[in-house]
Amino acid sequence: MNILTLQSQVVFGHVGNSAATFALQRVGCEAWAAPTVQLSNHPGYGQARGGPVEPSLIEALAAGLEAIGVLRDCDAVLTGYLPSPQTGEAALEAARRAKASGAIWLCDPVIGDEGRIYARPGVLEFLRERAAPEADILTPNLFELETLTGVAISGLPDARNAMQAMRAQGPGVVVCTSFDRDTPAGALDVLALDGKGLWRVRAPRLDRRFEGAGDLFAALFLAAYLETRSASEALARACAGVAATLAATFASGERELALIGAQDAMATAFRAGGRAERLA
Repeated sequence: MNILTLQSQVVFGHVGNSAATFALQRVGCEAWAAPTVQLSNHPGYGQARGGPVEPSLIEALAAGLEAIGVLRDCDAVLTGYLPSPQTGEAALEAARRAKASGAIWLCDPVIGDEGRIYARPGVLEFLRERAAPEADILTPNLFELETLTGVAISGLPDARNAMQAMRAQGPGVVVCTSFDRDTPAGALDVLALDGKGLWRVRAPRLDRRFEGAGDLFAALFLAAYLETRSASEALARACAGVAATLAATFASGERELALIGAQDAMATAFRAGGRAERLA
């Protein structure tokens, strides 16, 4: 499978493309990576050097792939952090070009987390009004799902309503990557809604923040979905791969994802998968 991935990229660490590219390759996909932002490190360190990539460069890279005849062989496009609506438009055009030859588009609508929006002005509106209607798969976290839909989520029925509202805009699959409003203590749910129903995988909640975990999940979900065309199977396999990586990272005490050291555990768990519970 060939996946064009347009996301942030760091020199040090594992977030955005710097998490997705290796993960995709490790589970057997060709990853064609182009940065939307190039930084020295994740801004969570308190500082980062670098900056956004010009939208015209993203447009040129996509046109270059089309010119040599390989864009038609692209099976999927994965988009993540967008520094501006103009960058979003360039990514949207690349996705359209690939979709014209049968590719699917997974849009990870990176807006913010834990009640804080860190997307630049105009990006939220671009994701809601321009990207969501054309994406095939959306993978917001809980805060992003609330922000995109305007639905206040206090429990599972609210989450289902928000995901249904999001899916009604166009995507065939909507995933909420971090549902914890009425889960047992120490647990975190990942929910997926498709035309067959609402699916859940419950995972242990580890007592720390993992930068790049959402980027890793989106990449693994897309890889599994391309193989299976099943949201429930993709959910189970992506959650298994992420859980193996996070467990190794937690045990190591390191800040960055233990993506290299845990690669065999991740790939084995991804292949073995698990079972997603059908809720409705």
